[in-house]
Amino acid sequence: MPLNPRTHALFSAGAEAQMAICFQSPSKPTCISPSSNHYRPNLHARSFRCNFSKTLTADPQPVFTSVKSFAPATVANLGPGFDFLGAAVDGIGDFVSLRVDPDVRPGEISIVDIDGVGNSATKLSKNPLWNCAGIAAISVMKMLGVRSVGLSLSLEKGLPLGSGLGSSAASAAAAAVAVNEIFGRKLGVDDLVLAGLDSEAKVSGYHADNVAPALMGGFVLIRSYDPLELIPLTFPSDKELFFVLVNPEFEAPTKKMRAALPSEIGMSDHVWNCSQAAALVASILQGDLRGLGKALSSDRIVEPRRAPLIPGMEGVKKAALEAGAFGCTISGAGPTAVAITDDEEKGRDIGERMVEAFLEDGKLKAVAMVKQLDRVGARLMSSNLR
Repeated sequence: MPLNPRTHALFSAGAEAQMAICFQSPSKPTCISPSSNHYRPNLHARSFRCNFSKTLTADPQPVFTSVKSFAPATVANLGPGFDFLGAAVDGIGDFVSLRVDPDVRPGEISIVDIDGVGNSATKLSKNPLWNCAGIAAISVMKMLGVRSVGLSLSLEKGLPLGSGLGSSAASAAAAAVAVNEIFGRKLGVDDLVLAGLDSEAKVSGYHADNVAPALMGGFVLIRSYDPLELIPLTFPSDKELFFVLVNPEFEAPTKKMRAALPSEIGMSDHVWNCSQAAALVASILQGDLRGLGKALSSDRIVEPRRAPLIPGMEGVKKAALEAGAFGCTISGAGPTAVAITDDEEKGRDIGERMVEAFLEDGKLKAVAMVKQLDRVGARLMSSNLR
């Protein structure tokens, strides 16, 4: 029986309906985290991991009547870091407004409005079972064991769909934070990442290189998916880093771009990419932008397969490097191209050259933005007390 797009998502949130979102170990159903009550991970810890996502047995009561949250855009892969490296981008992202709604049945969530850039309002479903924000919100409600109140959600898209800027992850992250906040912030960032992964898995695949930095901010390394283990990479606070993001009028669906990837790779390419990924991590920790740019531009496995699918991409990368960028690659699955520099004004010049290259080589109009690293991640923007 087909689902009605306006149907609320009903689920059982009791203790007997415990939901394992992450990979679980029968002998060790435990969750290890540097923080159980805050989104911010302990940045002094080397990593944290979760083997089992617990459901809280108590039915929590809302602390606020309504909240508004924000989650930033992300740049995933960063060249050789396919599916295990990502960074949050300041100044652009998605907003979620959430409120306790007596017209929504207890234990349910309803998406009442979708607005924002591009064709978001017409292309995204209001059925929470088929919407990134809805899926993540449901996952958090299950973890919390919410049964006595209903919620309504409004999504404001600041990111275009299929842009390579972590659009689905931003929606999921903002929704996860909103639900957690409205019930008093009972879950830590590890559980919220798992909720975001539940959403990503149904949209573009089980990868956390967008949703983890969207929630945690900064650079994040996914060390393992089984069990999930995340390592925040601290970029020095005294260093300037600017992302030059150039988004052409071209949609590159993640599923299509993943289908272009090779099923097998040669040993020499494997060794090369491993060394470049290691250099990339070292450069992030050292604040070495030249080293970061060099490694970011050196992928021999993914970028060579995807670049030909984005009209003008090879010319855009060449133009960015000639204009003085430290490095350039495809952001996520594309089609956005990302270059890095240490100067905002220089970044604008690089962006102009990249826009020109998209038009000349790819016959595509494009828009350039120069943004800094977001060091905070998803956060509460406003709230109303009960």
